[in-house]
Amino acid sequence: MFIDRQAELEFLQNMLTRTRPGPGQLILLYGRRRVGKTALLRYWAEGSGLPWTYWMAQREPALLQRRRLTAALLGRSLAATDTPTFDSWPDLWDAAARILGGQRHILMLDELPYAAEADPAMLSALQYTWDTHFQNSQVILALCGSHVRSMEALLARQSPLFGRMTGQWHLQPLPFGTLREFFPNWAPDEQVATYAILGGVPAYLAWFETNWSLTENIRHQMLRPGSLALAEVEFLLYDDVREPRSYLNILQAIGNGAHALSEIANATLIATTNLTTYLAQLQELRLVERRLPATVPPALRQRSKQGRYHLTDPFHRFYFRFLQPNQAEISYQPDRVLPLIQQGLRAFVGQTAWEELARQWVWRRGMERALPFAPEVIGSHWSRTVQADVVAINWKTRAIFIGECKWGDAAVDRQTVRDLIERMVPLTVADLPDHGAGWQVYPALFARVGATPAARKTLEAAGGILIDLQMLFEDLAETQ
Repeated sequence: MFIDRQAELEFLQNMLTRTRPGPGQLILLYGRRRVGKTALLRYWAEGSGLPWTYWMAQREPALLQRRRLTAALLGRSLAATDTPTFDSWPDLWDAAARILGGQRHILMLDELPYAAEADPAMLSALQYTWDTHFQNSQVILALCGSHVRSMEALLARQSPLFGRMTGQWHLQPLPFGTLREFFPNWAPDEQVATYAILGGVPAYLAWFETNWSLTENIRHQMLRPGSLALAEVEFLLYDDVREPRSYLNILQAIGNGAHALSEIANATLIATTNLTTYLAQLQELRLVERRLPATVPPALRQRSKQGRYHLTDPFHRFYFRFLQPNQAEISYQPDRVLPLIQQGLRAFVGQTAWEELARQWVWRRGMERALPFAPEVIGSHWSRTVQADVVAINWKTRAIFIGECKWGDAAVDRQTVRDLIERMVPLTVADLPDHGAGWQVYPALFARVGATPAARKTLEAAGGILIDLQMLFEDLAETQ
């Protein structure tokens, strides 16, 4: 099942009709593992009506890599005795140019960093071949990879391919609005919970059966001994880093609630000087992100020490919260783990997906010019005195949107609204420069089942807005 990706397919399709700077086109497509890069490229190539070749580099000697690519170009098996072996990349690329013969052809090179790792001369050879053969041919060359930092380095001035790309796309996970296509019969709250567990990664969403309930999927797809979900995090980590155990300990600490640098160091017993190096690598792999309060002024963000580290992937959060601590029980008595997940899932969804979707709602409504101001920064706020779930700021117009998120199964009462208006909003504003003097303030409440009539009246009197689950679900229905 191929869902969404209209913008990405339009981008790729446009590369087939462009004549400049071409006629050859050199495309860079990259993104984290499991996000669907290979599926997207092959779907596009198969629907193009053009001949195409797909090759994925593997962690193996360069000589074998070249033989695999040659076999793919010739349409032969690797074991075929008449498949030639080339001693260098320049020799192979010269042969590739002859094989393709300047004809219209899509050539996809996947996991390119593995090839460059095995033989650094590979990229220089590719650059020479692009300049002398492919650039003026009808070849559409698509470079693909999962190591985001390595792929972005291909765009840098130091790269042999600098200045030669004719198109680039950083493939992101699917937006929340696409989940209704995966699970069309599921209620909105089930889709939010699924988003909290799996995020928008297509490979993870494919784990769940649409004809089963959320609970049935958790029991049979995630708690089943031998489930892919139980091995996924360690598998990805072992494929990307040299000291997986240390990195795994750091991810586990963050997943268990250690977000400040000192908290992570205490939980892992890794010296702070070494820890920052590990965290930098995890950020390059897009497994961890460092967040700052949205209220930190732009000029101070680079040197702010208020940063907190969070896992970027929803499934990783779920794994370290529920699966990893219960691995032994899952192996022998998975039915004892399911009640633990059911008991903690509501709080987990409220603290993760519901807050993130609230921030996505603010971003979407801001893009649609449906808010009183256009946000420049959207995030959250924390300090010694207060924590605000959703904060959006325009520093130029001095306007701030402050929201609280509630995922309970009862309507929010008046006291909760009063706490938002009388405590959270003033304390958050007080943390702004000049204590927020002269700022326009807009309070908001994101409540799963809305609010009582008295709570609504109090919120409206303060100029605030109420966003319930149904409203957010409908507003985020459109995918972008």
